[in-house]
Amino acid sequence: MAKILFINPVVREEDVPRHIPYGIALLAAIARDDGHQVQVYDANAWRKGFDVVRQVLAADQWDVVAIGGLTTTYNFIKEVCRLAGEHAKDSLLIAGGGFLTSMPREIMSWIPEIDLGVIGEAFVTFPDVLKKIDKGDLDWSKTLGVVHRNDKGNIIVNTERPNINNLDTIPWPAWEFFPLEDIYFKNSSSLFSEEAYYAKRRIDINGSYGCNLICKYCWHLGTTGDMVVRPDPAGNNDVAFTYGRNIRYHSPDYIIEMVKQLKAEFNIDYVNFLDENLMTMDVYSKRTWLKELCEKWIEAGLQPDCRRLGVPFDEVENNGVFWSGTSHASLHRPETLKMMYQAGCTHLVYGLESFDKKILKNLGKGSTPDRNETSVAVCMASGIIPIPNIIIGFPEESFGSVRATIKSLLKLGIHAKPHFATAYPGSEWYYRYKDSIAAQYDGNLEKYVLDLGDATKITATISHKFSCMDLLGLQEIVAQRDLRLLDIAEKHWGQSDETIVATATPQISHNIIQDKTKTPLQK
Repeated sequence: MAKILFINPVVREEDVPRHIPYGIALLAAIARDDGHQVQVYDANAWRKGFDVVRQVLAADQWDVVAIGGLTTTYNFIKEVCRLAGEHAKDSLLIAGGGFLTSMPREIMSWIPEIDLGVIGEAFVTFPDVLKKIDKGDLDWSKTLGVVHRNDKGNIIVNTERPNINNLDTIPWPAWEFFPLEDIYFKNSSSLFSEEAYYAKRRIDINGSYGCNLICKYCWHLGTTGDMVVRPDPAGNNDVAFTYGRNIRYHSPDYIIEMVKQLKAEFNIDYVNFLDENLMTMDVYSKRTWLKELCEKWIEAGLQPDCRRLGVPFDEVENNGVFWSGTSHASLHRPETLKMMYQAGCTHLVYGLESFDKKILKNLGKGSTPDRNETSVAVCMASGIIPIPNIIIGFPEESFGSVRATIKSLLKLGIHAKPHFATAYPGSEWYYRYKDSIAAQYDGNLEKYVLDLGDATKITATISHKFSCMDLLGLQEIVAQRDLRLLDIAEKHWGQSDETIVATATPQISHNIIQDKTKTPLQK
């Protein structure tokens, strides 16, 4: 059996480690249950620097070093792979996750230390790879869902592997490999709701995979049936992302039993659903999935005391488990929200993005400004707090669209510092603006990937109208909800340099007496 080292890369260095790496925890559980020896170094949790990574890589004779993450972790992953090439030379270095699936040919060329990449969903591919390693068979030519190098060193992307149909066949995440007590539980609190703020032992779970929307800024990376492998213009196989959807969810029984176990073993008090969109699952299940989940949450005794008794949060001990997740402005229903609130839901993150009609239509979200505005009031009325996500810098962004967003924020009483529209690899925007993105990084696409963060800073702009400097100013204007500054910026933006200089020249006020006598220095 293989001796495996999983490494979880650092995520959002500007923040404390908040979320257990769910994908790695699932793969660790699968490998453990198959009899392999598993060890995890959670670099995001411990944050001890690359010197400790070197020590971990050299600590044993690993058969496999496995690493994966989102594209925003590429910088860290690249360095870990370089170190693995130095300190774990005899190990097979396997990479996976969004950073590789979104652009496997590029990643394999940029990081030559990677021996094998897993593209798309890894629940079946990874254990199949481990079985071949146990047999000493390193011929990957017929293995579905991988990218590798042939005998000539050429990068080969194999046919995609179909997603599994029954998610309940996946074991629960291997929580025991992660520092829950020392790190993650200590960072349970968040500012999204009163209940979330006072959470002491929060844990994240995934109830479903996928979303039926086709937002052009979003990526799914093979987890929703959207990824296929096709020949590129040069005739080489590469990934392509379609509007195909294979939406799946765990049964409510699977989720409830897992939460009950987490409550019994770790005494958790809060669960955050990592799902892309809970309301998609509600619609896709014909409004049965969330209903059954809420009913069984209550039946299992997981309903917080304040919801059961109908009293304020701070009047009782609350022995149950609060929870939160994601929603969509056009998919939720008042009766569904009421049911979720009763079961313990505290807040839902809404991707409102914009309040401009044209932008929302072109995004493919299936929402409108009116629906966005109504969704906030409907959610608030249920007792659940809506957490809005706002974005600026869309391709069609204009002063008019920014003005529409600010007016709606003022109307709804929302304060939000917007993110920047970012074309992440794997999204429709990325492929549409790929040449422009590369041009903004001196033709070096890897520099862009190295620069990517969580859309709170400017990277490559895709706005047809505004520059990076314009967007930085507009971000602050939206955060301040200042229509006066926006009007001034629009007038200034439309003027020529000569006009700006002329109008900006200060005029001496009529009530200031101009003394034409010489100054003391002139005298």
